[in-house]
Amino acid sequence: MIVRTKKYQLPTKTYIKTALVAVLQQQWWVGLIYLAICAGYLWIPNWWWIIGATIGLVLYLLFWLIQFAGVTQLEQGKFMFQKLSYEITSQQILLKLNPKQGMPMKWDQIKRAKAGKDHFVLFASKAQLLYFPHKIFNNKNEIRFLETVLRNKGYIK
Repeated sequence: MIVRTKKYQLPTKTYIKTALVAVLQQQWWVGLIYLAICAGYLWIPNWWWIIGATIGLVLYLLFWLIQFAGVTQLEQGKFMFQKLSYEITSQQILLKLNPKQGMPMKWDQIKRAKAGKDHFVLFASKAQLLYFPHKIFNNKNEIRFLETVLRNKGYIK
């Protein structure tokens, strides 16, 4: 079966939010480091432990926010924010700019996937993702097919 989607342009705000949340979920241990540094207050009671740890955490979050905001401005990342249609099969995903121009993406290039209540997100790297809201599919069967492919490939449970 081939799923042909409607044309869709990924909004930059959606990209930044999705990518930032994904990185924070992957790197949850940074919160433990923050708490460990703050616990220094129990060893030597001084507010600088908490202030320093908070500044470090804010700088860490700003680093990732700037990284993802920068991807939206780079020439190499512009294709993710163009109006694309997709052809999804069990072998590959074809990203189509128009009927004659497209780029195939094999399933083995996808590192992980996430199924939300109204979307699918496929991550090729920390900065490169494919966002499929359910509204781009023509019917519920196409959504179920993509969900089945993701289950069979081991991306979602």
